[in-house]
Amino acid sequence: MDPISLEQKMAQFHEFFTIKHQLSVNMTPVNGGFQLPSLDELVSQMPYAFKIAAEMSNIDTQALRPLRNLSEHAKDLTDFLNHQNKKLDLMMSYILQQQDDPQHRYVSVEFGGGGIILKRNAPLAEGTLVELKIFLTEESAAVYCYSEVIKAEPVGDDYHIYLLFSRIREEDQELLVRASLHMQTLQLRARSKQQNNDSN
Repeated sequence: MDPISLEQKMAQFHEFFTIKHQLSVNMTPVNGGFQLPSLDELVSQMPYAFKIAAEMSNIDTQALRPLRNLSEHAKDLTDFLNHQNKKLDLMMSYILQQQDDPQHRYVSVEFGGGGIILKRNAPLAEGTLVELKIFLTEESAAVYCYSEVIKAEPVGDDYHIYLLFSRIREEDQELLVRASLHMQTLQLRARSKQQNNDSN
């Protein structure tokens, strides 16, 4: 465990933008004597579906970017590739759903690049290490990582468990940052549309 204070861990948690959004997350506390794996060990024990999901997401981002700078003649090509991409996304979503274990399923309250807050009916002790599988349905992607409980806050009849990402691949952290910003854009569009409907 890194010898840093709780305040420093909370600061790390809030280093990245977070968004209130419900994601399906598998959380499994690990044994007391557990040592965090190195990044290489994390990759070697990561379920294969999570590896290919992240790679496909990165490929999508890189492949479509150059086409945006082409002339209007590329629009049909871009549309075709987007349709093919949607088909692959559907397949990837189905594959990732097979990794979602209902026995360990929780729902997120908020997430970002630094950590995630899960809703739970009982607290978890600060310092508890957990294995996480975060399912980003809207992105047809998922993230596998380890996190540390840094806070358990009572909210109504439940607890909000604050989890700081302790061992996560850089590309997966970037994926979570992109996903949070993308979801914020969708929320702002929906709010703007609702306001327009209300004014009409």
